[in-house]
Amino acid sequence: MLDTATMYQALLDKDSTYEGSFIAAVKTTGIFCRPTCTARKPKPENVTFYSSTKEAIQHGYRPCKVCRPLEKLGETPTYIQDLLNELAADPALKLKDWDLRSRGIEPSALRRWFQKNHGITFHAYQRMCRINTAFKKIQEGESVSTVAYESGFESLSGFGDSFRTIFGVAPSKSKDQRVIDLMRLETPLGTMIACGVAEGICLLEFSDRKMLESEFKALSRYLNATIVQGSNPYFGQLQQELEEYFAGKRQQFSVPLFTPGTDFQQGVWAELQNIPYGTTRSYKAQAIALHKPEAIRAVAGANGMNRISIIVPCHRIIGEDGSLTGYGGGLWRKKWLLDFEKKHKL
Repeated sequence: MLDTATMYQALLDKDSTYEGSFIAAVKTTGIFCRPTCTARKPKPENVTFYSSTKEAIQHGYRPCKVCRPLEKLGETPTYIQDLLNELAADPALKLKDWDLRSRGIEPSALRRWFQKNHGITFHAYQRMCRINTAFKKIQEGESVSTVAYESGFESLSGFGDSFRTIFGVAPSKSKDQRVIDLMRLETPLGTMIACGVAEGICLLEFSDRKMLESEFKALSRYLNATIVQGSNPYFGQLQQELEEYFAGKRQQFSVPLFTPGTDFQQGVWAELQNIPYGTTRSYKAQAIALHKPEAIRAVAGANGMNRISIIVPCHRIIGEDGSLTGYGGGLWRKKWLLDFEKKHKL
């Protein structure tokens, strides 16, 4: 646990970087909240901090109705998840405001949710799904005109304009480009962003990682690809394996990975996956395991360039003195992951 003063200040600041690291229980109301709760803040003497919702419940507190601490942070509402599933099954589907209202969904509320969680409107999301699917069909050899109409576009010019807006080239000249699929995942430690290509998962990062934008650009440049929100054959397996991991039921991952980089970087990332669950290793030990004892700094640099959190477990690398060192997802997440794995190690 963090010290009380730090946790109370995080509660006052509604600091999202502390999500998953503590629960605040209010003695005067009998409720417990997540760090980002927007409800009125209690006096410090009226707050007790716990490491988990389970611990707060065991001490007689009930969950706050404002921040809903029993739900995953940023969890997708069921009715929105149903819409996403429909679009995944039929990307050509075009749901207009009238269709949404007939289902009891207020378009403005849906628009706000997508803007907040995806940075685009729901209708823009639908267009991107259609364009993403169309791109793949063109890559597979189907004609541009056939793909345009099958994707729900009413004219070739409209299809061409939308296509060029996203990919920067005309549909007929797109065969030299690739698509990197993107989706968001909710975890106990906050939202994660996953990217996938035909070879496997190529990125898995926490959405608040400062280098995320740079990683997107590096991937796009390396693969000559455009990142588009859409489905990927490996996303279902990734989501299931992450859920099993956070439930303490999985210690190794089998979802295919694709890790473009230099030979040295790929060697470092492969060696990271040899560190057993629930254990740690120093940078020096990592360099020795790679038969490069003189390359400690280079190994540390390659660790920092890892784009696939948790599965390629750079969180298991610590300082020579046992201290926690830099972690792109935040040191509090690194500590949480190490404590969690130690607790569930067989």
